[in-house]
Amino acid sequence: MRIKRVDIYGYDLSYRYGNYVMSGGQVVTHLPSTVVRIHTDAGIDGFGEVCPLGPLYLAAHGEGARAALAAMAPGLIGVDPCNLNAVHAAMDSRLRGHAYAKSPIDIACFDILGKNTGQSVTTLLGGLAQDSFPLYKAVPLDTPQAMRDYVIARRTEGIHRFQLKIGTDPHEDANRVRAVVAVLEDDDFVVADANGGWCLQEAVIAARLLEPLSRVFFEQPCVTLEECLYVRQRTSLPMVLDEVITDVNTLLRAFHAGAMEAVNLKLSKFAGLSGSKLIRDLAKALGLRITIEDTWGGDLVTAAVAHLTASTPAKQVLTASFMNDWTNEHIAYYQPRSAAGTGSAPTAPGLGVEVDLKVLGKPLFTVV
Repeated sequence: MRIKRVDIYGYDLSYRYGNYVMSGGQVVTHLPSTVVRIHTDAGIDGFGEVCPLGPLYLAAHGEGARAALAAMAPGLIGVDPCNLNAVHAAMDSRLRGHAYAKSPIDIACFDILGKNTGQSVTTLLGGLAQDSFPLYKAVPLDTPQAMRDYVIARRTEGIHRFQLKIGTDPHEDANRVRAVVAVLEDDDFVVADANGGWCLQEAVIAARLLEPLSRVFFEQPCVTLEECLYVRQRTSLPMVLDEVITDVNTLLRAFHAGAMEAVNLKLSKFAGLSGSKLIRDLAKALGLRITIEDTWGGDLVTAAVAHLTASTPAKQVLTASFMNDWTNEHIAYYQPRSAAGTGSAPTAPGLGVEVDLKVLGKPLFTVV
């Protein structure tokens, strides 16, 4: 089997709940998402998606993904999509780095491999480890009352795990977390996520203020790993690291420094499912829990997340997100779909979802 054509599509994803507010004044209402469709000479095609969370969150942005794909796609023509080593070698020969732009190609090839062999991506990633898994929703940065009310509203949908966006004045942030903790039930927990929004002194103050609270995890207080390590030495809060974990080396550096008990695994940071499986398996060997998601995305990102989560032992998963529950637009008939705060992976071959090409529209460009 050989790749004969690559189509690149684009569409906008809007946030279902209005404004998605994070530290540093970042406000998201809609984002450009990019979809890759790989055609083969065997008549099997595969889909993948990437949607960076704006231009300021990580070293990635929507137009950058499309430019990188335009540079890499010509090198894919004639490559066997089921040979993932060859696919990554072809991408790397055209463009160094840019893991986020390589992610949708990797996912599309997993989709093809699954369809070609009659297996779900869950099986390709190691096999089914859990039939269903709990999901979380992020709580946008707002007043304590608004964040409390958001948590109460989401709990009626079956959500019991929440990621609170903080990272402003540490005293105000502590009031936000306290307001939410006050309405938590026994099955709930929160991840207080600053997204690197604090300077070192602010992070230490915030950690001391949050220390007495129960059912609270502390995520990514500062921008750099060294700063996060300094904060970690001054708190017993269970720590989650996200943005600073970018590859195997940073994961091992952080682990051996005692920096965290969990990591946030975003597919596009690790060039798709291939790299994410490596990080997942290494984290398991190290005894670390993981949150499985991506920076943002729709149905196709959600399908890939679902398969990786379903193939991960339940004890290792801190939580996961179905991004298509966060957005208004759907290009695969809103599949996979959550139910009462839990998710599960499709069982059909490949990603197991059907893309509605009418909704997706015409490609932005095609490489043959």
